[in-house]
Amino acid sequence: MTATAARPSNTRGPRVRAPRGTRLRLPAVWRTPLAIVGAVIALAWIVVAFTAPLWVPYPPDAQALPRLLPPGTDGALLGTDALGRDLFSRLMSGAGVTIPLSLMLVAASVVIGTVIGACAGYFGKWVDEVLMRITDLFMAFPTVILAMVVAASLGPSLFNAVIAAIVVSWPQYARVTRSLVLGLRGQNYVIAGRLLGHSPLRSLLADIAPNITGPVVVLAALDIGSAILLLSGLSFLGLGAQPPTAEWGSMISSALQNFDAWWIGLFPGLAILTVVMAFNFIGDSLRDALDPSSRTERAASGVAAAPKTEDEALEGTGASA
Repeated sequence: MTATAARPSNTRGPRVRAPRGTRLRLPAVWRTPLAIVGAVIALAWIVVAFTAPLWVPYPPDAQALPRLLPPGTDGALLGTDALGRDLFSRLMSGAGVTIPLSLMLVAASVVIGTVIGACAGYFGKWVDEVLMRITDLFMAFPTVILAMVVAASLGPSLFNAVIAAIVVSWPQYARVTRSLVLGLRGQNYVIAGRLLGHSPLRSLLADIAPNITGPVVVLAALDIGSAILLLSGLSFLGLGAQPPTAEWGSMISSALQNFDAWWIGLFPGLAILTVVMAFNFIGDSLRDALDPSSRTERAASGVAAAPKTEDEALEGTGASA
């Protein structure tokens, strides 16, 4: 007896797609040209900063070549300075001084400023008054002038220049953090946490801190370029790195004594320009990624949205597979 095969029903259910290979898709903000350029340049300089001693042709303070060689002469890729030191070696080694110190400076400023601002905004009353008046005192002076005064009072050295830069950098983080905490401490979930017995520290860390991280990170990313400029400026004025330390600001300062040798100051200046530009691009991209209001403004201004995937397009049009 021959078995008859059952005919399939005419009713078609939803089509199940075969699983595709998982692809790593970056957010649309990080696929913009400025974000890519900034990330590539910043990553390249960070790698140089931490690996330069392993591959530079000369020690940064070695007087191994003739004086004031133009770029590309006798194996000196970027030329030499007035003491016969290879500028390429000093430039690459200077990245290991300027960039890590700037990152440490910004990190210290973020910690100090956010702690002060969070305490002022959360506790209010006399705590807010005392902490904010101290903050206003630091913000009342021009940033560079106050940094020069602090560095000169402590004595010219790279460590003192970093301390001076921290002194003038933390107030902006305190102001931003305070305003964010003031807007969040009255939210229902924060009040509910306090009613459940959360201590002020737990309330700040568990309920408030996750919601203020985005703006603080954006501000810190944008501030890295300013920190590099401030440190280089103090070294240029003789209040930061002292000879023979290879630091970009002090290298530009030494170029003033040999103005005809244009390459001595040009290449450190270009290094500062590229690093500051890269971190500014990254900060702008972070702001677009973490700030919803920024994305809303971009959409309202007519910026094209990211292209939809095939699945999203099918769902939007209601087309069947």
